[in-house]
Amino acid sequence: MESATSIASAPHPTSILLPVAPNAPSGTAGSHLARRLVEIGVKDVFFVPGDFNLTLLDHLISDPELNLIGCCNELNAGYAADGYARAKGVGACVVTFTVGGLSVLNAIAGAYRENLPVICLVGGPNSNDYGTNRILHHTIGLPDFTQELQCFQTVTCYQAIVNDLSDAHELIDTAISTALKESKPVYINISCNLPGVPHPTFTADPVHFFLAPKVSNQLGLEAAVEATANFLNNAVKPVIVGGPKLRVAKAQRAFVELADASGYPIALMPSGKGLVPEHHPQFIGTYWGAVSTSFCGEIVESADAYVFVGPVFNDYSSVGYSLLVKKEKAVIVNVNRVTIGNGPSFGCVFMADFLNALAKILKKNPTALENHRRIYVPPCIPPNYAKDEPLRVNVLFKHIQNMLSGDTAVIAEIGDSWFNCQKLRLPENCGYEFQMQYGSVGWSVSATLGYAQANKDKRIIACIGDGSFQVTAQDISTMIKCGQRTIIFLINNGGYTIEVEIHDGPYNVIKNWNYTGVVDAIHNGEGKCWTAKVQTEEELIEAIATANDEHKESLCFIEVLVHKDDTSKELLEWGSRVASANSRPPNPQ
Repeated sequence: MESATSIASAPHPTSILLPVAPNAPSGTAGSHLARRLVEIGVKDVFFVPGDFNLTLLDHLISDPELNLIGCCNELNAGYAADGYARAKGVGACVVTFTVGGLSVLNAIAGAYRENLPVICLVGGPNSNDYGTNRILHHTIGLPDFTQELQCFQTVTCYQAIVNDLSDAHELIDTAISTALKESKPVYINISCNLPGVPHPTFTADPVHFFLAPKVSNQLGLEAAVEATANFLNNAVKPVIVGGPKLRVAKAQRAFVELADASGYPIALMPSGKGLVPEHHPQFIGTYWGAVSTSFCGEIVESADAYVFVGPVFNDYSSVGYSLLVKKEKAVIVNVNRVTIGNGPSFGCVFMADFLNALAKILKKNPTALENHRRIYVPPCIPPNYAKDEPLRVNVLFKHIQNMLSGDTAVIAEIGDSWFNCQKLRLPENCGYEFQMQYGSVGWSVSATLGYAQANKDKRIIACIGDGSFQVTAQDISTMIKCGQRTIIFLINNGGYTIEVEIHDGPYNVIKNWNYTGVVDAIHNGEGKCWTAKVQTEEELIEAIATANDEHKESLCFIEVLVHKDDTSKELLEWGSRVASANSRPPNPQ
């Protein structure tokens, strides 16, 4: 039987469901589902109990290889499963019918956009209640039980309603394999009276199903590689830019091989950070239009050919649609399609296959890289400040940079942390996660919970704004309960700074909390947790030293007080351009 890791990480997997072994003893849907989760690599399941899912939870908790982690609400459980999937390749959460399902929906939508396979399990109504015209609690008072299903249909790639054991085996296996194949969330609703009922379609130890890799159309692959090589070999100073779809295509290694073979400088899109090795000698920084890393944007936009690998061009990543790149100069490599300029497009050509094949025939051309080295000036270090001078954000991130190693990972919340964390130079094997496309405020708290649970060998450094923290703060308690040793920098600047720079107003100011006091109250003397409040660089240095020494095995929460207008210059520029895009007048009718 293949290992769980190989199943979860197989490139472009496709499900082949094998029949149950003959004469096998009867099992249950609950035990079958538990074993399937273990098989694909899920060791921790995030849940909120509700009367419709309690029997399902009984069967999941009885599996010795599954650890159930109770969260403070369903939204947080979904965010935790999102963070877990980023580290493990797949995640899972369990909620109750409708009130739980609609609460977790926002997190599942984010996972859908981020291409994360999250198995969302919902304990549903008793199977006898379907079709009876009865009105149930936890619903909106209609006898039709499809309201929750309809909501999930647009944010999951497969939906299974298990209210009959005769097809439960097929529905469960198809849902799970589809999540892995599509790298998207799925929805499985299991009637509350079914998890413990034996049925002959289930064996005590489920028969393994195989996930075969998808293969490129060989003729299309050859044509795409030949056309791209001709295009790039005729260019004078081409560059390569990595995007967020490198993850779903499992093409990071192929990307590096192409960079090595071509000699081109490599940049990343902001949402691709963490997927491209920043210790690579050809790495030149983040390409983000007007807020790019210094000297990176100039090299990319002055190139006469650029290869965008797995890009997502939206209003945020394009800085309000202001990128100075031209379609006719671009090779766009998507998960299963390659498009060259305004010209030919080749389908059923998978990213990793294409990059590997292109690397073998592309001519080496370091011209753009040499240009970058000629003009590059190292970034300046924030100047020393007077003793007891109020702490500044750029000084905070100078010290966070010094904390990074291959044994750490960074989680960046939506807001100014996007821009400040983007400037961090990640050492080899240092993880990095943020949610740029969906950008749900508060995502990072519970995503940190899930990511840390899946990545126990790394110490997570989370950079979270005060406004975001207020949305999902409760699951600090779950982090403590799980014995996690994350370092959280709570940046207290009195409001939604990113919204201020897009469009200011009194609605962007929030009620200030005593954040360390809140965390101390949640800690309540149970578990390992340490808090500090810092206002100067000296206090920050002392707090970091304490977190890395005597409290290195504790959850460390450091509240950093900064001025409300202390933001990165990139946010100021980006905010004004996004504001301009948002305020475009209606087209003439």
